[in-house]
Order: sequence, then C-alpha cells, then structure tokens
Amino acid sequence: MPVFSAVIPVFNEEANLPELLTRLTRGLEAVTRDFEAILVDDGSSDRSAALVAAAHAKDPRIKLVRLSRNFGHQVAVTAGLSLARGTHVAVLDGDLQDPPELLGPMRAKALTGFDVVYAVRQKRKEGVVKRFCYWTFYRILAFLSDIPIPLDSGDFCVMSRRAVDTLNALPERHRFIRGLRSWIGYPQTDFPYERDARFEGESKFTPTRLVKMAFEGIFTMSERPLRIATLSGIVVFVLALAASLRILVWRLTTDEPLVGYASTTIAIMFLAGLQLLTIGILGEYVARIHNEVKGRPVFVVKELVGFGAETPKDVPLGLAG
Repeated sequence: MPVFSAVIPVFNEEANLPELLTRLTRGLEAVTRDFEAILVDDGSSDRSAALVAAAHAKDPRIKLVRLSRNFGHQVAVTAGLSLARGTHVAVLDGDLQDPPELLGPMRAKALTGFDVVYAVRQKRKEGVVKRFCYWTFYRILAFLSDIPIPLDSGDFCVMSRRAVDTLNALPERHRFIRGLRSWIGYPQTDFPYERDARFEGESKFTPTRLVKMAFEGIFTMSERPLRIATLSGIVVFVLALAASLRILVWRLTTDEPLVGYASTTIAIMFLAGLQLLTIGILGEYVARIHNEVKGRPVFVVKELVGFGAETPKDVPLGLAG
C-alpha cells in the first residue's frame, strides 16, 4: 500500500500533461517516494490517455484509468478515489490551477489530526464574470445546504484513508465530492491558497457544465429548495385569500364596476411562473430518484494501466473491461 495517492481527473488536457506530470512527480516526491499518481481519463478525444500511458512506461508510479466515455468531473474523481490505496489521498485538477507543490504542506497539516484538509481559494486568476458566478454559487449553496459547506473550497484537498473509505462506501450515484466530504463530518480544516490560472488551453467547464454542477451541488446536498417552494405556496395562498376577501367585500358594499385587467394579468403570470418553478424543483429531485432507482453503475472503466494484480476487488459498480 503506497503512503500517498493523488487522483487527477483529465479531460482533453494533452497540452497540459507534460508540465503536469513533471510538477506532479516533483511535488509527490517531496512528500514521499512511495506514491501513486492516478490520472483518470474522462473520455478524452485527444492524446491525453496515450501520454499518461507513456509516462507510466517510464515511471510505474503513474497510473491510468480510462473511462469508457465522458462521465463528468465528479464521477471521474469518484473513479479515482475508488482505486486509490494510499494512507492519504489528494484530489487536484489536471489544468495546474491546483499547484502540486502544495501537496506536501497540506499533508503535513493533515498529520496534525485532520481527516480532510481542503484548499480555500483566496484569489482566482479568471475573468470577472466567472469569478462572480463562482462567488454567487458558493453562497447560494451555503444558504441552501443542510450542512455547512466551506465557502470557496473546491475539490483540491488531502484526505485520510478513513475519509476516503467512507466516501467510497456512500451508495448514491449523484456525486458532489466537496459536499459529501463535509457531510461525513470527520475533523476538517482549511488551507488558504492562491489559485493559479490554467497552464494551457481553455477551461472545459463551459457555462452549461458549471450550471449542471451547481444543480448537482444544490439538489444533491439539500432539500431546502422544496421547503422554499412550499413556503412560497403558503405565502401566495395567504395573499390570494386576502385579495379574494377584499374583492368580496368590494362586491357586497359598492355598485362600482371592479376593473383590474393589468393586476389580473400580472397575478396570472406570477402564479404561472411560480407553478413552473415549483414543478422544475420537483422535477430535479424526481430525476435524481429515477437515476438512483435504475441502479446503473456510476462509471464504466475501459482500461486500467499500472494496477496489475493489485487491482482492487472492492471497487464500486462500474469497473469493467
């Protein structure tokens, strides 16, 4: 069993991989020479998998997990965690925004009695719009979540064996790692750092992917949107009742014609919008129930490179090929 494991999801990172592998190896060797670097290729269409396989031929400590298609960032992390066997396990992105040089200090902090050391972004080197979107998302998530989720903390972290085993044992298909990491409740602490810009290329997190990930975080970690929808319905019912009583009193006490085309139209549009929003919220939860009930594997592995006879037999559903 290696002393330290690193899990890195990779999706079309051909331009970043040479620098990533160099810095990652150097950063891990600063921790221990007994490490494994598990790079999870999430259905890349470039030469990412071939570059990792070539790196493994030179250094067996570098391992490759190829998923059969693009399952998404959080599932790729899940696949890597299910195969990691280190006494401590790190998770970091493959675009070098999470500096591998910080793995040593983060593990040192974990050894002081913490099961999770999560990196907190002090400063982002990204566009104003994206920074605002991230800032807004974390605060909405913190407001809606039923458990405390640290602000501005991504997946970059170092976890103990106990924490990783507990995450791997969680049965749900919809994985939001930073939320589940908080949910397990083991001793945790922050590690402030300045997030770097991408080394090369464009971010794979398109606005659509970011919105999807935000929905995963909100609807996976909280039932509060359902309560807000219920509360909104109660408020609207009370207002409608008050308006109905007012109209009834008006009708019984005066012969003046009651007009109000504008207010009627506004009320209809408001109620229709509220109903559609509530149905949408219910739909998000029903979709997740549907996916859980189907019981399909979280991921499917197309190829493993570097695991050999030591391939774990207790990997969650999804290991095939």
